[in-house]
Amino acid sequence: MQIAPIRTDADHEAALREIETLWGASEGTPDGDRLDVLATLADAYEDKRWPVAELDPVEAIEAAMAHDGHTRADLAALIGGKSRASEILRRRRALTLPMIRRISREWHVPERLLVREYALASDAR
Repeated sequence: MQIAPIRTDADHEAALREIETLWGASEGTPDGDRLDVLATLADAYEDKRWPVAELDPVEAIEAAMAHDGHTRADLAALIGGKSRASEILRRRRALTLPMIRRISREWHVPERLLVREYALASDAR
């Protein structure tokens, strides 16, 4: 049984593909054991990469930026402009569904983290 640690999003995606092929394997079989180990590794990677309980959508974006070395300029290019990116990060504008889909697809941030409700900054001055 050749299993390696999951260290990158590419490793994670490969593990998920393998898990999908093994899904339904009987417990106690070589395939069942492989499924169990891969699922455990994938869960551990996801918990480390995307700590769900603590992050709102803006924090999830900031975590992805820090983890993968993305900049505000990268976010701006992804969602359509510097001011839009700045407004999102300053909580002055809510994410739209197209933004969520692009961020999820390009930066591999789970959509379930980005669609959560979060507070926007008030306009009180």
